[in-house]
Amino acid sequence: MSSTNLNDPIKTVLITGGTGLVGEKLSELLSLKSYKVTHLSRNPTQKHYHTFYWDPKKGEIEDEAITSADAIIHLAGAGVSDKRWSEDWKKEIYNSRIDSTRLLKNKVAKLNPNLRHFISASAIGYYGWDTGDRLVDETSQRGDGFLADVVVDWEKEVDTFEELSIPVSKIRIGIVLSEKGGALVELMKPIKRYVGAPLSPGDQFMSWIHMKDLCGIFVHTLENSNSGIFNGVAPNPHTNKEFTEQVASQLKKPLWLPNVPKFVLRLIVGEMADILVGGNRVSSRKVERTGFNFQFATLDDALQDLLH
Repeated sequence: MSSTNLNDPIKTVLITGGTGLVGEKLSELLSLKSYKVTHLSRNPTQKHYHTFYWDPKKGEIEDEAITSADAIIHLAGAGVSDKRWSEDWKKEIYNSRIDSTRLLKNKVAKLNPNLRHFISASAIGYYGWDTGDRLVDETSQRGDGFLADVVVDWEKEVDTFEELSIPVSKIRIGIVLSEKGGALVELMKPIKRYVGAPLSPGDQFMSWIHMKDLCGIFVHTLENSNSGIFNGVAPNPHTNKEFTEQVASQLKKPLWLPNVPKFVLRLIVGEMADILVGGNRVSSRKVERTGFNFQFATLDDALQDLLH
């Protein structure tokens, strides 16, 4: 059982999904700010951060991971775009989020009900696969489709921490831009080979965010004890056509081909094509009103930093 005084500063942050693209950068940022960072893993062999064992499928976790934490940042979950959406993989996407959150909540209730803050990743998939050019914010209604169903149930599970009187925050993450992987790297591959093109219809919005700003939102939320839902997106969404053209311009490569039709995408990635040709224009105003300042508010600034 934690004996931490609730007025003491947060010192130890437990991160799930700490070796992922976001988790790695966030761990680095928190460490630079003198937090003690610990991780959870099914194979706790890394040495850079103290790593505890867990296996959500088996309902197992080391007690010390929970008792030593002042705050938890929950990023773990099967990658939405890691595989074609078979029924088995869709179950994995869903269960990996629900089961891991439920395990954490049950263990915190038993071992550390005075945890200071629970911050969870979420996704702008909450708003549905295509909201057109309508600007949506944290008060907007949920959308339709598989990803919306996943996010709604995931956030409900996260909210159960409030039963323990623990402040809860949910960061609905957009398209994360990083030079180390993810959407930007995949988009650059065909452009570099002179076969880049926008995805049909091209006018669907992409609500993106630079990796450094996303990690900054998590830290800002932690340090300011901000609870509630916040969109993890930059202030200036772009259409797919604009986004692709800006990346090509930064790489000094032409775009020769017409927009890639949806039926071609369906042949390549199956049902996941819906989210590629759909889009969301998502507002960042709420997190800005908390005092968060974006380092990379424009796509040009973000691409300049990542590609040069």
